[in-house]
Amino acid sequence: MSAFLTEDFLLQSDFARTLYHVYAKDLPIIDYHCHLSPEDIATNRKFENITQVWLYGDHYKWRAMRTLGVDEKYITGNGTDEEKFNQWAFTVPYTMRNPLYHWTHLELQRYFGIKTLLSPESAGTIYHKANAQLETPAFTTKGLLDKMKVKMVGTTDDPIDTLEFHQRIQRDGSSVKVLPSFRPDKSFAIENPEAYKQYLTKLSASSGVTINSFETLLTALQKRVDYFHANGGRISDHGLEHMYFPLNSNHYNADTLFQKVIGGQQLDVSEIHYFKYQVLIALGRMYHAKGWTQQFHLGALRNTNARMLTKLGPDTGFDSIGDYSQATALAKFLNELDKTNQLAKTILYNLNPADNEVMGTMVGNFNDGSVKGKVQFGSAWWFLDQKDGMEKQINSLSNLGLLSCFIGMLTDSRSFLSFPRHEYFRRILCNLIGKDVEQGELPADEKWLGKLVSDICYYNAERYFNFD
Repeated sequence: MSAFLTEDFLLQSDFARTLYHVYAKDLPIIDYHCHLSPEDIATNRKFENITQVWLYGDHYKWRAMRTLGVDEKYITGNGTDEEKFNQWAFTVPYTMRNPLYHWTHLELQRYFGIKTLLSPESAGTIYHKANAQLETPAFTTKGLLDKMKVKMVGTTDDPIDTLEFHQRIQRDGSSVKVLPSFRPDKSFAIENPEAYKQYLTKLSASSGVTINSFETLLTALQKRVDYFHANGGRISDHGLEHMYFPLNSNHYNADTLFQKVIGGQQLDVSEIHYFKYQVLIALGRMYHAKGWTQQFHLGALRNTNARMLTKLGPDTGFDSIGDYSQATALAKFLNELDKTNQLAKTILYNLNPADNEVMGTMVGNFNDGSVKGKVQFGSAWWFLDQKDGMEKQINSLSNLGLLSCFIGMLTDSRSFLSFPRHEYFRRILCNLIGKDVEQGELPADEKWLGKLVSDICYYNAERYFNFD
């Protein structure tokens, strides 16, 4: 029987241990997609207690606490920070076999050096020990990033963002490169005409363009792409249920639909999909012209609980995996850009594991030899960024593409304590390869397999994005 969370955690063979400790463990981190606050980094925020840095905004933990019957007062409500921490400590022993149990104790060890298991009995000691460390300069936001050897962070930013905090980070200097990522979802969110018109007012103000037509909408978006590029932006991101490609495109006109929406009319589903498609195609061409990478996160079924959405708002833990059809429209969308050689470097993430093989084969359709791994099957995302999900994504990519070209893990997190997820991924990767070697399915070529691991964990992303 092995001890829990030792230095060889998840590493089940000698070869796996060598791969991890020699070739992966000490590499820096490129976290090219996350939701960290640029303001918190710019101001080098010091958190008052571990609850603020660990539980605020973490809907993974919130879902577990609700499942256990913890009152909302101690999750997103007006309970004190210590009360909320104590309720999380009560929850943790019940999360065994959920990745939260691993993440919780990895984070306590890696950031605070705390090896005691979190429980109601240990909660008080751990709370005060962690809080004492958070008082020191090494535990500010920049200190936490440095502690995990984070070299680059890609935040997620709306086109209307001033990017003032990114500018401040660049002006003040930082050991971590913090770059904005363009997330234009609201620019084509026409399902609610009134909310859309309110957003257009803000986009007009930020771009300096009076938006009164589809053409001027695209002009405004181009100006914001230019602005992001001037401020270091090299990546876009989109959160979609599925990709859009209209079957009856001759029936619609984008500007006619735009005028209907700003006139307050509700479009039908096919009209909405056509409009979104037209905006996304135009954006895709803008990204290609700038040499950007575009990301598409596909398959989330969001805000399923209407009562809790009204009570708490979006992004509070009431989303799930969707079962949307993905392949046909995605292939047609990518082909529309590729046929004029305007397909930018692209990363595809799926939330439904049933689509792993779809994505594994889709990326091969549009890798044209111009860039190593130009179109990527992105790392296991959201509900899938756990051991089983990571292994399935790695195996699908290995079986259907080239694992050696993979650009590896990201956190997709709002928490400054989430970077041990890179370690988790690295251990899982090394263990899978080590298992193949032990079973005679791969040669015991330490140098070559070590290079493959190092590339996936760091160097492929460094070369792919070329942020410098």
